[in-house]
Amino acid sequence: MPRNLTDADVAHFRDRLIDVAEMRFAEHGPEAVTIRQLAAALGVSPMTPYRYFKDKDAILAAARARAFDRHAQALEEAYARTRGDRVAQSNAIGAAYLRFALEHPAAYKLMFDLHQECASDYPDLVRASERSRATMTAHLRDLGAAGLFAGDPDLVGHMYWAALHGPIMLQLSGMLGPGLDARTLIAGITDALGHAVFEKPERA
Repeated sequence: MPRNLTDADVAHFRDRLIDVAEMRFAEHGPEAVTIRQLAAALGVSPMTPYRYFKDKDAILAAARARAFDRHAQALEEAYARTRGDRVAQSNAIGAAYLRFALEHPAAYKLMFDLHQECASDYPDLVRASERSRATMTAHLRDLGAAGLFAGDPDLVGHMYWAALHGPIMLQLSGMLGPGLDARTLIAGITDALGHAVFEKPERA
């Protein structure tokens, strides 16, 4: 008979299962990974994961929610450390985004390179993804409130997001040419974007 599990036991096993699932889902895609394989990687019976998650979609949703929360926390902390300096804030957020993606490529791939049709069935995933998305526009909204930015924060936030995501995925896919890396490309793109967004054109 299975022993009674404490909340700490449940949390510990869920984290272990998510750790394994994150890597395997990112490397092979959810369709190629079975719960039996996840259980074998943890050294438990094939039925054990079902004590913690309804099915594979629920495991994937939990892995993605955790990744979104970790990503959001990294950007929120970078923003808080540089509050009051708009240039430092933008640079810190971009640096934190790049650092997270390169240090946690499996989590990053689950977040932004994988579509989950039933995502709306998992409130924690919806909450975490919205929290992560908000990190891309919060500093722009604050700049607008201070009179330093007059554009659409959602639009410009997505422009910066695209400027970061493209080079990151090229690097993670090994598609960049010799001498190029995501950091160099992002620096050039965001510098040009910053001039276009924040600097008012001189009148003739």
